[in-house]
Amino acid sequence: MTELGKIEKPSVESFAGKRKLYCVPNVYPAKEAQDEYSALVNKYWDEVLQHTERLESIGKIRKIFCENISASGTEALDALADVNEPALRLVNKKVDEGAVFLPAESEEIYGHFLDWSACLHIVRTREVFSKVFEFYSAVAEKRIQYIARFIEENLSSGEAGLLIMRDEDRIQLQLPPDIEVFLVTPPTYDDILRWFRERLKEDHS
Repeated sequence: MTELGKIEKPSVESFAGKRKLYCVPNVYPAKEAQDEYSALVNKYWDEVLQHTERLESIGKIRKIFCENISASGTEALDALADVNEPALRLVNKKVDEGAVFLPAESEEIYGHFLDWSACLHIVRTREVFSKVFEFYSAVAEKRIQYIARFIEENLSSGEAGLLIMRDEDRIQLQLPPDIEVFLVTPPTYDDILRWFRERLKEDHS
């Protein structure tokens, strides 16, 4: 696994014919966010575009997989527009260049995942929480397995794909060894994590 920024330039020859997956941590905007955070999010996605285009020297992005998307075609793009406009700019550019935007989520599994996630936020007793968490954990694992299998089945030999997914979920994916994974972590990603840590400190001070 390679993290972009820690290598000067990928060698085109060394990755010829291999499947490649460029992994981008998903960062969401917030409608009522402070201007500072909104600026960081926009800067982050601008940097993601720059970094992925550097990576495309070893393989143009042909498939795009994005968490939380279970629809196809224009409906998938509309769904992304509702939750992450900055990421949509990146996706639209790659689609215009020939990439295909695929639904990485199973509609049924993802629906169950959202339902059990919501239940975790409303239970009041430890015993009920424990029971709900069992169901949540089971469907969360099923979701991760589905996404990994979907990527494996839809990324053809020699192709490069883009995966947009939260880091904490992406690290759980068990991908086959013939898929070369590249982590795209622009400098602003650390700035965003620092911003959240500082806000958390303020909330508890």
